[in-house]
Amino acid sequence: EHEDAYHNANLVFSQSNSFVYLEPLPRELPCGQTQTVQAHYVLKGQVLKELKELVFYYLIMAKGGIVLSGTHTLPVEQGDMQGHFSVSVPVESDIAPVARLLIYAILPDGEVIGDSARYEVEHCLTNKVGLNFSPRQSFPASQAHLRVTASPQSLCALRAVDQSVLLMRPEAELSAATEEDNEDCISRDNVYINGIMYSPVANTNEKDMYSFLQDMGLKAFTNSKIHKPKICPQPEQYRIQPQRLLASPGVHEVEVTVPDTITEWKAGALCLSCDTGLGLSPTASLRVFQPFFVELTMPYSVIRGEAFTLKATVLNYLPKCIRVSVHLEASPAFLAIPEDKEQETHCICGNGRQTVSWAVTPKSLGNVNFTVSAEAVESQELCGNEVPVVPEHGRKDTIIKPLLVEPEGLEKEVTFNSLICSSGAKVSEPLSLKLPPNVVEESARASFSVLGDILGSAMRNTQNLLQMPYGCGEQNMALFAPNIYVLDYLNETQQLTAELKSKAILYLNTGYQRQLLYKHFDGSYSTFGDHHSNSEGNTWLTAFVLKSFAQARGYIFIDEAHITEALTWLAQKQKSNGCFRSSGSLLNNAIKGGVDDEVTLSAYITIALLEMPLPVTHPVVRNALFCLDSAWKSAKEGSQGSHVYTKALLAYAFALAGNQERRTEVLTSLDKEAVKEGESTPGNFLPAHVTNETLTLTFTVLQDIPVRDLKPAIVKVYDYYETDEFAVAEYSAPCSK
Repeated sequence: EHEDAYHNANLVFSQSNSFVYLEPLPRELPCGQTQTVQAHYVLKGQVLKELKELVFYYLIMAKGGIVLSGTHTLPVEQGDMQGHFSVSVPVESDIAPVARLLIYAILPDGEVIGDSARYEVEHCLTNKVGLNFSPRQSFPASQAHLRVTASPQSLCALRAVDQSVLLMRPEAELSAATEEDNEDCISRDNVYINGIMYSPVANTNEKDMYSFLQDMGLKAFTNSKIHKPKICPQPEQYRIQPQRLLASPGVHEVEVTVPDTITEWKAGALCLSCDTGLGLSPTASLRVFQPFFVELTMPYSVIRGEAFTLKATVLNYLPKCIRVSVHLEASPAFLAIPEDKEQETHCICGNGRQTVSWAVTPKSLGNVNFTVSAEAVESQELCGNEVPVVPEHGRKDTIIKPLLVEPEGLEKEVTFNSLICSSGAKVSEPLSLKLPPNVVEESARASFSVLGDILGSAMRNTQNLLQMPYGCGEQNMALFAPNIYVLDYLNETQQLTAELKSKAILYLNTGYQRQLLYKHFDGSYSTFGDHHSNSEGNTWLTAFVLKSFAQARGYIFIDEAHITEALTWLAQKQKSNGCFRSSGSLLNNAIKGGVDDEVTLSAYITIALLEMPLPVTHPVVRNALFCLDSAWKSAKEGSQGSHVYTKALLAYAFALAGNQERRTEVLTSLDKEAVKEGESTPGNFLPAHVTNETLTLTFTVLQDIPVRDLKPAIVKVYDYYETDEFAVAEYSAPCSK
């Protein structure tokens, strides 16, 4: 095929018809090499006269400055001269992305001849980073080596992703071309002053000193500030986890386990060095391939004695036919009978599959492993019209998959609890583990735990509450906030391991970044963000986000601008009486507690501000507390009162603010609305010591208010460590006068 090409020839004036011409280069200059540029010349003899040699001067300009300069001395011969010579251009990061080459010579009569050329230069960085896999093709779950080269003492981060990730968003891939010079630019961040938001906007009609000089036709060579600043472009955000520090000579090898999947992995490295700066590696590829593999189809669990069909399917990824034998490893834990007894090998042609089945009856309880192997065998027996092949590598594939075998019968669990108080001495507590006569064979099991906290059993496995946030703005926050509380609890109780902390911080970072998708330009938040037309920020959700972001600052980086903007937006919703106006809508009204009035909203926002925490002297908090105090006074004087949820929020808000008087009043009001059983107020008693001996308790009730016709008191004994069905026992005794 032929490609179209064109060239523009420009007429150059020369008094003596002497010329110099720089030969263009068809492609961009590769980084890290010395490029040779040919300079062609035509010199007339009458102008050279008695000159013995002619000096050509050349210079290279890039990024607004002269990077390199030099000379080339040409011996002069009698008569007209025509020829060419070479100019060497070292291509490094300092001349990227565009270099301009100027060459000129001064003839004896004072005429200056010259030429200039523009060359595209490959984007490159000073820190040369290399990355490659060894081998470049491997099998699933095998070992491979990743070799990293960079400047000595570079801190490098490595990343490997499935190639489909890069195919979906190739423009988001970090490269040397991403680097831009944004010196002296103005940040795009909004600025809040006295509750007013200021956003930077470029003014194309605005004059600066450089434009005045241009109007006068003057050229300015100065390092003074004569240009107006530009607005910084919005950068793509990348999160890099530093992993390796390369010692001298700047080479490091990492042994990696290839994931158990067939795909192509793309890896990259980013390195930082104090001497050579930033460096990026070219993308390295690792192809993970297996000629064929076997997979098992089986239920998650069965009852011992139940029969099921175990299926092993062999998939051939080769374009040619293979003949395989499939074998199930025998075990005393189960009985397996092949459903196809006659055929020992199976023919599978290109991109085909074959399924082999066994009738299996488990005989043991617990996790029973099933090991199935598929092996390609040599055979002269044709597969249709084709002779089967045996792959050079990956001739055998083995899979081990567990099956949970549960006992027959009904499960019954019995719990024994003891509260042991020890003052440093050893204490033993015998327990009888007598089994009933009709217990299913091999099904009995026992476990024990020792906890140094009376609430230990209730707070066990708290780490399982950690969840990855997802969904809309409301769902995301409902999963984001509990991660903070779990982290706080585990940290205070010294149960926070490095693995749990890393997991929780990953969830917090993910939830934080996702929540920003639902942020409005004014700093508020809503269920779906400002992507939906006519949507506005919601006060309930914005207060929830504000509090949660402020509390998460102890674990992850939170941009203070997001907190400031949300607080400013809420302050704009505050009325002159200190209460807050409702804005926006929620899909899940559980956050409101079923109440949607001004006082409840104001109490909720006040609690969020105090939990950040903001001091009670903060203007927004001070005005909000005035709103709540006025609302409580009105509720006491009025006949209708307040909702129970509203009172609970008021009591909590006053407690956080340190107003004990108002807190006590609201709690007393709540106590009057409490539902009491049998028209009596329950009392609680926790024994200090519990033993196997009979415990006798005597209760004496003192009357502050005379009561007639006393009813028998009901005593409930609650075993904290027992299941709900057996936890409560009731006793009744007549009243004694």
